[in-house]
Amino acid sequence: MLSLGTSRQNEAMADEAPYEAGERVAFTAEDPHVYTREQWNARAPRRPAKVLSKAPDHIIVHHTATANSKSRSLAHAFALSRAIQNIHMDRNGWDDTGQQLTISRGGFVMEGRNRSLKAIRAGDLAVGAQVLHHNEHTIGIENEGTYTSKAVPGSLWKSLVEVCVWLCQEYKLDPGSAIVGHRDYNNTSCPGDVLYARLPTLRRSVAARLEGGPPSQSTSHADDGSILPPLLGPLDGLG
Repeated sequence: MLSLGTSRQNEAMADEAPYEAGERVAFTAEDPHVYTREQWNARAPRRPAKVLSKAPDHIIVHHTATANSKSRSLAHAFALSRAIQNIHMDRNGWDDTGQQLTISRGGFVMEGRNRSLKAIRAGDLAVGAQVLHHNEHTIGIENEGTYTSKAVPGSLWKSLVEVCVWLCQEYKLDPGSAIVGHRDYNNTSCPGDVLYARLPTLRRSVAARLEGGPPSQSTSHADDGSILPPLLGPLDGLG
């Protein structure tokens, strides 16, 4: 998970790319659209990610532990990716963004660590820094927001289901055993009690899609739109 201080977060979110909310490209497992690092204007990593010629055995679900923003725009999503990368490189001292994929509250899906998208499409693993001691056999998804008590937005949930379907297809994984939360590996509250409690539903929804069912119509419980203050200090930082 990621934690941003108030001033740092506001500065990061104000630095928005010139994209309009209406430019949304829906993510579906059959035709996945992942916004690339070039599109969200990522910094160059300190060094290229190590790519292993093997599939991960688990998909790790995270939450960013940032404010539950009301913005659903593409510009906000791109700013989120830049903010995560800045924190991971400048504060944590990592080579690059820790996780391989990021989903905004608007449902936009973005490449995280360098070489991740190409590796997924090849059935390989670009090693990240998203779960301590287990990075060489797992792939991580950061979900924007704090889900200790607040509901997951329907747009994010729908994309999370589709992303997990896509990853299970690419890597030939069983969602019933492959999809887990960050807390299943490390001593952390991530991905929050609310999102963690929905992982059984996520596994079932992904399994239904893999069996040829229609795209999931299941969304989260109503999101009240309230904004939580950002958590101050790294409670359960990635890596």
